[in-house]
Amino acid sequence: MDAVLNVLKPPGMTSHDVVDVVRRLVRQRRVGHTGTLDPSAAGVLVLVLGRATRIAEFLTLSDKAYRVEVTFGIATDTGDAFGAVTGTADASGVTPDAVEALLPRFTGEVEQVPPMASAIKVEGRRLYERARRGEVVAVPPRRVVIHRLALVDFWGGTHPRALLDVECSKGTYIRALARDLGAALGAGGHASFMLRRRVGPFTLEESLTLEELGALQASGTLEQAAVSMDQALRDLPAVDLLPAQRRQVLEGTPLPLFRVPGWQHLSPDRPVRLRDEQGLVALARVEHGRLRPFKVLRGGTPPP
Repeated sequence: MDAVLNVLKPPGMTSHDVVDVVRRLVRQRRVGHTGTLDPSAAGVLVLVLGRATRIAEFLTLSDKAYRVEVTFGIATDTGDAFGAVTGTADASGVTPDAVEALLPRFTGEVEQVPPMASAIKVEGRRLYERARRGEVVAVPPRRVVIHRLALVDFWGGTHPRALLDVECSKGTYIRALARDLGAALGAGGHASFMLRRRVGPFTLEESLTLEELGALQASGTLEQAAVSMDQALRDLPAVDLLPAQRRQVLEGTPLPLFRVPGWQHLSPDRPVRLRDEQGLVALARVEHGRLRPFKVLRGGTPPP
């Protein structure tokens, strides 16, 4: 299969665990994901299979949407419920009005310090590896964009809980957002549950559980449920190739831009899908009056 799968990851599994299950299911080694989802979280995990692994870099750039429960008055070293408790407080003074009043401060372009239990590298080593060794390092803040942050529900008590909807850019740590909200309220806090509802165009409603994937594979209909590479990149502009142009593209030969229908609407800032009646052939860029293929996705046989 050279396709994309929208999988519903259950809590308790790592993203790599899900990849391993799907590798065994489809009997195919070339399976990857387009963005890690924390083991404690559930929701949309976009997997790429076969040649579709070559378009993963474009899918990882997508904005994401989450629903997260934040528990105030309990801080953990990971920012979620799986970590060790580092502090507790009576947070009964936290109200829904106080939470809502704080949300604009965390909306728009903000700086985040990633949690120590994260996969980013500092000085060549992943933070979670350094955390396991008991190392404490200065983690540089990252600039991310939170497009929307809204309070959905609230439950009071000594350790009140707020249910939030978050729409954000690539690279946003929801655990860090929960931690920072708790700190701003002077009570501490952590993400007690996270659900990823969307990755780019891939939604929770359309995602498939591992059990559903297994049933589809057993019935021989899994490929029908998969998303083609062309459809997965449907946000990019597209050019339908003539047979002669397809041959050129498969050889890696640039196309004169003036021979491409609708060339006036193509921008150097965005890759272009080159396709035929069978689907995606290649990705190309506009360069010096030509449409140059830089990633040919058709032809040859990929490794198993």
